[in-house]
Amino acid sequence: MTELDDHELLAAYARTESEPAFATLVARHVNLVHSAALRFTGNPHHAGEITQAVFILLARKAGGLGRHVVVSGWLYQTARLTAANFIKGEIRRQSREQEAYMQSTLNEPADAAWQQIAPLLDEAMGGLGAADRNALVLRYFENKSAAEIATTLRLNEATAHKRVSRALEKLRKFFTKRGLTLSALTIATAVSANSVSAAPAGLATTITTVALTKGATAGASTLTLVKGALKLMAWTKAKTILITGTVLLVAAGTTTVTVHTVERHRDAAWQLGKMNGEYLNKPPYRTEILPTRSAERRPEDGTGGRYEFRDGRVLAINASVDEMVRVAYLMAGSYSECRTIWNTTVPTNHYDFFCNLPAGAKTALQQEIAKKIGLTARMETVTTNVWLLKVKYAPASLKPSVAQLSSSDEGNGQISAVKAGADVLAQQLEDTCHIPVINQTGLTNVFDYKFRWYTGRGEAPAVPDWAALSEILTRQAGLELVPATAPAEMLVVDAAK
Repeated sequence: MTELDDHELLAAYARTESEPAFATLVARHVNLVHSAALRFTGNPHHAGEITQAVFILLARKAGGLGRHVVVSGWLYQTARLTAANFIKGEIRRQSREQEAYMQSTLNEPADAAWQQIAPLLDEAMGGLGAADRNALVLRYFENKSAAEIATTLRLNEATAHKRVSRALEKLRKFFTKRGLTLSALTIATAVSANSVSAAPAGLATTITTVALTKGATAGASTLTLVKGALKLMAWTKAKTILITGTVLLVAAGTTTVTVHTVERHRDAAWQLGKMNGEYLNKPPYRTEILPTRSAERRPEDGTGGRYEFRDGRVLAINASVDEMVRVAYLMAGSYSECRTIWNTTVPTNHYDFFCNLPAGAKTALQQEIAKKIGLTARMETVTTNVWLLKVKYAPASLKPSVAQLSSSDEGNGQISAVKAGADVLAQQLEDTCHIPVINQTGLTNVFDYKFRWYTGRGEAPAVPDWAALSEILTRQAGLELVPATAPAEMLVVDAAK
C-alpha cells in the first residue's frame, strides 16, 4: 500500500480528525522537532514541552496549511520560533544553555565540526529564506534524495540540486563570518549525521494524545508556549509584510538599523526588452538599479540572474544582491561566491540593474549600490582554508587544444572545457566545490579536458568528495588538489556608513 504523504495525512486529519493520520505525522517528524528544541534549550524536559506545543499548533492549523507548505520545514521553523521565545522569556540566555548542552554531550560520539556548528546552526537556519531553509531541512535533516526534494518543492531535480547547493553555501558563509572556516562538504556531512536524533521513547504517543485535543488537556506551561508561539508567528508574518520592497540592514556588532528603500518600478527600455547588449552602446548614459520587473523575471527555481557584459558596461535582469555586489566590484562575468565575506545581513531582494557609462562604470555602480542598497565592499587578502591545484606527476598529461573557440562547463558530476588554461580549471573547481582554489601548476598553455568526478547512479552529490576529485585529476592529468591554509583574495562586504 502506498504511504500517504504529509499533506494527505493533514487533509485526513482536518477532514475527519483522524487519530491514525495525526499519529503518523507525529511519529514521522517528532525526532526533527525534538532535536531542534533540545539544541536550543539543552534540557530534555523543556524540549519535550516545546515539541508538544509545536504539534498542538500543527493540529490547530492543519486545515490552513496549503499544498505549497513544506510540512517538515514548517515544523522546524515553528520549533525554532517556539524554542527561541521560550528561552527569551523563561530560561537563561541561549548561548549559555547551548554551551552547557555541548559540555554535557562531550562524552558522546560527535565529530569536532558538529561541536562547532551545533550552537550556531539554528541561528544560521533562521537567517535563511523559507525556500532555502526547506531545501536544507529536506536534504540534511531528513536525508531525502534529490528526487524526493524535487517532488516536495515541485522542481526538477537539477534545480532542486542547485537550490540545496546555494543554501548550503549561505550556511558556510554564516559560519565563516563567525570564525568557523569549514568547507561546505564538512558542514553538510556534520549536519546530515547529527542534526536529528531519536526523541525519548513514548514522547510521540504522549504528544499525539494531547495534540488531538488541540491543547485542551495540556499543562499550563505548554499552553503558555503555544500562546507565545502564536504571537511570535503572527509578528513574524506581519514583519515580512512590512519589509516587502524594503531592504533592512543591521550593521554588524551594533543595534542600529538603517532602512534603505529602492525607488518603485518605472518602465525602462532595457528592462522591457530582451537581453539586448545594444542598450549598452547607446545613450542615454546612466546607472540604474530597479526592483526586478515581474514574476517571470523573479523565478522560484533558485537560478541566478542573466547578464550582458560589454567593454566594462553591464546589464542584468533578476540579479540577487550578492551577485550585484560581486559584479560591481569585479565587473566580470565570472566570480566566485566562496570568495565573498559578508559583515552584514545579506538582503534577499532581486533587482534589475544597468550601467552603460563610457568611463567609470564600475565606480558609478558601486556608488549606486551604496546609495540605494546601503552596501560597500573592498578586496582584502584573508588567510583561509583553500585547495592548491598542483602538478603531481610532471609533465602534466592534459591534452593540448587545437580548437578555435573556447568553452567551459560544469555540472552533472563533471567538469569540462575546450581551449582553457589551468586558471579556468581552478575557477571551475572553486565554483563546483565552494572553496577557494589557487592555481600553482605553472601551466601556461590551453587544453581540452573532461573530469567526471561522479560515476554513481542518480544525481551527483551537491559537493564533490575532495579525495575522489583529487584522485581523478591525478589519474587523468597528473594534477592534484592539496588542502592548505593560505592567503586568498576575498571580497569583504560591509554596511555603508
